[in-house]
Amino acid sequence: MKIGTLTIPHGLFLAPMANVTDHAFRAICVSYGAECVCTELISAKAVCYGDRKTDRLAALRDDERPAAIQIFGHEPESMARAAFLLQKYAPAFIDINFGCPMPKLVCNGDGSAVMRDPALCGRIVRAVAEAVDLPVTVKIRKGEDEAHVNAVEVARVCEQNGASAIFVHGRTRVQLYSGKADRELIAQVKRAVSVPVVGNGDVDSPESAEDMVERTGCDGIMIGRGAYGRPWLFRELRCRAEGLPFSPPDNAEIRGVLRRQIRLLEEDRGPRALLEMRKHLSHYCRGKTGSAKLRERINSVSTRPELEELVELLFPDDEPAADEKNW
Repeated sequence: MKIGTLTIPHGLFLAPMANVTDHAFRAICVSYGAECVCTELISAKAVCYGDRKTDRLAALRDDERPAAIQIFGHEPESMARAAFLLQKYAPAFIDINFGCPMPKLVCNGDGSAVMRDPALCGRIVRAVAEAVDLPVTVKIRKGEDEAHVNAVEVARVCEQNGASAIFVHGRTRVQLYSGKADRELIAQVKRAVSVPVVGNGDVDSPESAEDMVERTGCDGIMIGRGAYGRPWLFRELRCRAEGLPFSPPDNAEIRGVLRRQIRLLEEDRGPRALLEMRKHLSHYCRGKTGSAKLRERINSVSTRPELEELVELLFPDDEPAADEKNW
C-alpha cells in the first residue's frame, strides 16, 4: 500500500501508544520488521506554545524511519499551525488523532470527542492538509457508542477534505479497549472510501492479522497492544506474508534486545530511563509464572546494574524460545 509516495510493502504499522511507543520501542519494532511507526500523540496547542516536551516527543531518528508524527486537538487553526511547525522533523506524514478514548483528552473535546462533529473533522483535515507539504492521515474509532456509530461518515468527510489514508480502530469510545474490535465496521469504511484503510484492533498473531485482512479487505494492519513486549511479532508477520519460516527469539536474543532498549532509553530520557524501562520489562515478562511477584521485583529496581542482573535472571538460556511460552 501507499500513503502519498511512501510505499509500505506489507502494510505493517506500529500503533502510536502514549507512554509506550517512545523512540526506543519504535526503533526496536522497526528492527523486527515494522514498516511504519508513529510518535506518541502530541498536543497541537503544546507545539504552538513552544512546549519543550514536544521536541522530545516529535524528534525522529534514522533508525525508526519511515515514521509519522501524530497530533491531537480540536481547533483547525492550531492543528494546522502545529503540523506546519512539526515538518522540521521530516516525518513521512502527519496523522490526526480522532480516535483516543482517554477521558483526559475527551473531556477537552479532543481525541475521539471530535468525531461527534464530522464537519469539524473535515475542517481540521482540510486545514492541516493545506498547511503542510506532506500526506495527512487520520485515526478514528467506530464512534461514540453503539447508538452513535459514525466511522463511515467521518471517514468519507476526511477523504473529501484531503486525507490520504484512514486508520480505523473497531471499538467505540465508551468501550475503551474492552470487548472485541468490530471488523465488519472496518470493512464498511473500506468500502466507503477510495484511500487506503488500515485496520486496528485485536491483532496479536499471524492468524488474527490474516483474519483482519480477509474480513475487512483493509490495505494494512496497525498493531498496538499485541506488540507489548513482543516486537518480534512484526518479524513473524513478515515471514508469514513472504512464506518464510519464523524462528521465535531465544532468551539470548531477548537479552540483547533489552540491553539495546535500555541504551536507547538512556540516550533519550537520561535519568528517567530506568523508570521507563521498568514498564517495558514488565511487558516482556508477560506469561511468566508468578508475574505479579515479578512486577514487584521489576518495580523495585533502582540502578542500571540491578536492572541488567534482573534481565539475566528473567531470561536464562535454559528456557524455551519466546513464542513457545504462554503469551
